[in-house]
Amino acid sequence: MFTGLVEEIGTIAALAPTPAGMRVGIRAQTTREGLDIGDSVAVDGACLTVVELHPDGFVIESVAETLRRTTLGEAQAGDPVNLERAVAVGDRLGGHLVQGHIDGTGLVSSVVPEGDGWILRVDAASGIMRYVVEKGSVTIDGVSLTVAGRDGAGLTVALIPHTVAMTTLGPDRVGTRVNVEVDLVAKYIEAFVAPYQVPREAQ
Repeated sequence: MFTGLVEEIGTIAALAPTPAGMRVGIRAQTTREGLDIGDSVAVDGACLTVVELHPDGFVIESVAETLRRTTLGEAQAGDPVNLERAVAVGDRLGGHLVQGHIDGTGLVSSVVPEGDGWILRVDAASGIMRYVVEKGSVTIDGVSLTVAGRDGAGLTVALIPHTVAMTTLGPDRVGTRVNVEVDLVAKYIEAFVAPYQVPREAQ
């Protein structure tokens, strides 16, 4: 479990295909501290398992499903990534509860200045947007954000200068794909009420 508060921007150091997917070497300092083999780390919001440790970073292993569903399948050596270690029991939850289970990707279609910050828009499929509510929580590339607005084709979030300085989100992301995880509460509510919904044709 994570909170969506990015601890560090790391760098993808190496990519090595495997029969199951991909091994990804990540160069990091803060996130490397205290890690053990088997620990979980959110890489651009995707929960991944540490399989090797090195003095200047760590290696995670990604299966084919993760490569299909996230932007990790498009990653290249040298790319920056948002990193967060799993939250410890008793820590402050400054963002919101984030599983690191990416629901899909979206496209950053615009980043518009507003005051000292920016309004970032992500175009996303209806399968994602059905769970997005205005002023609710959403995770974009591992960053916990509040939904500023939504329509059928996408959502907007407000970025403050601190978020732009401490994460990979910012004005230069227009035209790039991002990982999106919706608030898990919405998905659970849908699953709970589904057995009691009357089919539309029966109404």
